[in-house]
Amino acid sequence: MSQMTIALALLPILWLIVALAVLKVPAWKACLAAAIISFIIAVVPYGKDSAIMLSGALEGVALAVWPILLVITAAIFAYNLVVHTKAMETIKAMLSSVTSDMRLLALLLAWGFGGFMEGMAGFGTAVAIPAAMMVGVGFDPLKSILACLVANSVPTTFGSIGIPTTLASLTGLDLNLLGTSIALQLFILNVVTPFFVVMIIGGGVKALKGVFLTTLISGLALAIPELFINKVAGPELSVIVSSIVMMASIGICAKVLPTNNPEYQFKSETQKISGGEGFVAAMPFILIFVLLLLTSKLVPAINGPLSAIKTSVPIYAGPGAKPYTFVWIATPGIMIFLSAFIGGAVQKAGFGEMLGVLGKTFNGLKFTYITIISVVVTAKIMTYSGMTANIADGLVAATGTLYPAFAPLIGALGSFLTGSGTNSNVLFGPLQTAAAQKLIPGDGELALWLTAASSAATGIGKMFSPQSIAIAIGAVAPALDEYVKENKIDAAKAKELHDSIEPSSIMRHIFKYFLLYVIVAGIICYLNIGQGII
Repeated sequence: MSQMTIALALLPILWLIVALAVLKVPAWKACLAAAIISFIIAVVPYGKDSAIMLSGALEGVALAVWPILLVITAAIFAYNLVVHTKAMETIKAMLSSVTSDMRLLALLLAWGFGGFMEGMAGFGTAVAIPAAMMVGVGFDPLKSILACLVANSVPTTFGSIGIPTTLASLTGLDLNLLGTSIALQLFILNVVTPFFVVMIIGGGVKALKGVFLTTLISGLALAIPELFINKVAGPELSVIVSSIVMMASIGICAKVLPTNNPEYQFKSETQKISGGEGFVAAMPFILIFVLLLLTSKLVPAINGPLSAIKTSVPIYAGPGAKPYTFVWIATPGIMIFLSAFIGGAVQKAGFGEMLGVLGKTFNGLKFTYITIISVVVTAKIMTYSGMTANIADGLVAATGTLYPAFAPLIGALGSFLTGSGTNSNVLFGPLQTAAAQKLIPGDGELALWLTAASSAATGIGKMFSPQSIAIAIGAVAPALDEYVKENKIDAAKAKELHDSIEPSSIMRHIFKYFLLYVIVAGIICYLNIGQGII
């Protein structure tokens, strides 16, 4: 294999790096171009049959639409509907009434509720919504964004109702083992991340005084359930269930271990919410949890018959081709759509209203659709043409036995560039399995471990991603304007607050966390910490 072959294989990825990070080309245009570039390389210098490569691209479209885009559309629609019915205001009031300690409230919103939103919807909602809520109740805007970006660094890989489902489909790895491997590699970061959230909000290590035990419990509340659920049931519910445990543990600790440090107290008028009002406001989320649980493998009496409703279609026509299977009912996207429509009806939204919200959701995601389809098509073409395997050859040759230490960096790079854990997985998941085969041919455990390391690091790249930062600013800036108006903040102070959330300022502050997390993830992967447990 020549250096020219590797260089050609790298062209689609190098194009994405330059287009997204340097030229600032919109993601949908850059990714669409990458798909075209990969096809041309596969057909011309690689000499692959164009019809076969087109069939591989078509299989990529099928995978992107069902189940990836189905899940994303359903999740964003559910959230948009909750905002439309004003139930989000009730949820906001419920969350902010738990404690008057800014450190605990930050844990509840950025860590607990942010984790829930990541598990349910992903796509920036886990940063945008909690950060805006925090600014609305009086938090510093820059600290709110930083806390939410760091908090989102670990649940990302299980976002949108279990992103590893897509990764398992692409790589052929066992879904439960893959999810368990990811949760195991994230265990340490899951435990320490809430400590960083508290220190960001409170201004350093001193902020842990009085809330150390609560912070530790909130970290374990993610790490332990996430590992257990992945091992027993799979990744779909791992972050959703864990985030519920996290919020419950923080709420209980706020009552059992009350704090009384004036430095971290803030005054906020809270609306009295009855249990019935809260139940109705949270109905879509409750239904998502219940329906996903009932249709999961934990309830085989329901899962079995629903999973049998499927259609297998031959799409890819190349060597080793297998029919692509569409599972029509027992898929998370369908359950989320049902939850959203039923929950919206309970919240008194008319069917026409809900269709209007759905239409706006489709319109708002149109460029996201092009982006994800293009990325999945690129990944399929690169895999079927042999480009991914050639890149793996080059990486292994360059790093040798040290490659496992760099596997997380690859996953982080993917999500940094695309702003999506899903996109990073589909781009680099096959590369990791190919790299494992080059290091130790036939070692399935190494392939599992490297792929999991790459996926676990997607959140690390996402917290530093320009796309994530832009989403955070877009959500916080209007909330800050409203806060300035309501509290009659003078013009000079308002300008100072707005200037603090410039992209360059946020990236400068968040880089140290990005670097630390990448190093820790690389050490964990290289040392195979805990691999034997799986």
